[in-house]
Amino acid sequence: MYMPGKGALVATLKTSEGDLKCKLLDGKAPNTVANFIGLATGKRNWKDPSGQWVQKPAYDGTTFHRIIKGFMIQGGDARGNGSGEPGYVIADEIWDGAKHDRAGLLCMANRGKNTNGAQFFITDDAAPHLDGGYTIFGECTPVETVHKIASVEVRGEKPSKTVKIETVKISRDKS
Repeated sequence: MYMPGKGALVATLKTSEGDLKCKLLDGKAPNTVANFIGLATGKRNWKDPSGQWVQKPAYDGTTFHRIIKGFMIQGGDARGNGSGEPGYVIADEIWDGAKHDRAGLLCMANRGKNTNGAQFFITDDAAPHLDGGYTIFGECTPVETVHKIASVEVRGEKPSKTVKIETVKISRDKS
């Protein structure tokens, strides 16, 4: 599911609040990165909200459906409400030294050990209570865009306005 070529793997999330460039940590979490790339590019089959298995980009047109300022922004759910699953799970990849110690970390959301699927979150600040329980598989910049999304007005944890993930494009950084 990897992109051919050399250079760091990068996911560019074009959002309604600005773009995020996320360096993917394929050396630390190879299966998670392969899953994310497969879903982003449409090369991995997944179950859409109607229950049909499809092979199309899973993230384009979805939203950040859960926002907690000072903690994280969560997206990747085709249903848009946090209940969506891709029809399969993948195992955690908790690597040595993995710390939720800053804003901008791209991580898999889960419902418990080894229940990763399509949903992901990006930290808005350090979240050390997550260490050991959530796979970190990327680093996103600029963190100002994460902070901007995290600052959207919410009702509970649901944004009052739609924060859209317009597209997710995978490339290799040649620099």
